Amino acid sequence: MPANNVLGNLFATIYNNEIRNKKECLAVPGSKLGSAVLRSMQKNRYIGEFEFIDDGIGGKFKIQLLGRINRCGVISPRYSVYKTGYTRWERQFLPAVGVGILIVSTSQGVMSHEEAREKGIGGRLIGYVY
Repeated sequence: MPANNVLGNLFATIYNNEIRNKKECLAVPGSKLGSAVLRSMQKNRYIGEFEFIDDGIGGKFKIQLLGRINRCGVISPRYSVYKTGYTRWERQFLPAVGVGILIVSTSQGVMSHEEAREKGIGGRLIGYVY
C-alpha cells in the first residue's frame, strides 16, 4: 500500500475542485499540519472558511473555495530556506514577483514566506499557492 502524502492530497483536492469552479470541497485525511497550511492560505485570502470534521478515522476538512487559486502544490523534498534566501525560491516556484505565496514551516509555526521574511526567520518550504 502506498504511503499517504497528506499535504499532496490536500493541495490536489483544492486545485482539482478549484479548476472545476466548485464552491467547496472535502479534503481527506485531516491533520494538524494541513490545518496550519489552510490557516495560512485563508489569511492570504486564497480560500474562505474551513472546518475540521472528525469522522473517527482520520478526519477531513470542509473548505470553502473563492475561485482565487490558479495553481497550488506541495514542495517535495522540503528544502531548508534561510531568512535571506526566499528570493531564489520565489523565482523557482512562483510566476512573478509579488504573485502568490510560498508556505513555510518555521520555528514559530506555519506561515507565508512574506510573513517569515518580515519576522526575519527561515524554515522549510512546504508548498506554494498563486
